[in-house]
Amino acid sequence: MSAVVTGPATLRPAQPLDAGAVGGIMSDFARDTAWLPRIHTGAEDIAHADAMIARGWVIVAEREGRVAGFAACEGGALDALFVAQSARGQGIGSALLGALKTRHKSLTCWTFQANARAIAFYRQHGFAETARSDGSANDEGLPDLTLHWQREAA
Repeated sequence: MSAVVTGPATLRPAQPLDAGAVGGIMSDFARDTAWLPRIHTGAEDIAHADAMIARGWVIVAEREGRVAGFAACEGGALDALFVAQSARGQGIGSALLGALKTRHKSLTCWTFQANARAIAFYRQHGFAETARSDGSANDEGLPDLTLHWQREAA
């Protein structure tokens, strides 16, 4: 994927130097979300971002020269989709998800049951719930759910 300009941002493959911004967006979300236990340091978030970028999973949304959000996806498994707090509600997440939908016939992701905003976002974009868990299989120990989107046959 080369850089693609969408309404709210320019989407492009993440580069190694984006790891700090990508990790920072994850850290900010964890810090600002009262129900989410903080189980990783900022340095661990950056290292995780670096690993996802090195695997080629990450596209970033850039606006005015800054990373405003990112999505990490491998083979239709959406591992992460985060938007910086200052850019939320401006179409960045929709643009990232739209780019993934053009590349994949189906997408699967999970989110915490407490993340009502994410659940509403995915449902608005055609995802349906396929499973729920008590959280015993995730690091945070929080109940989660799995969501799936399938492209309609033409």
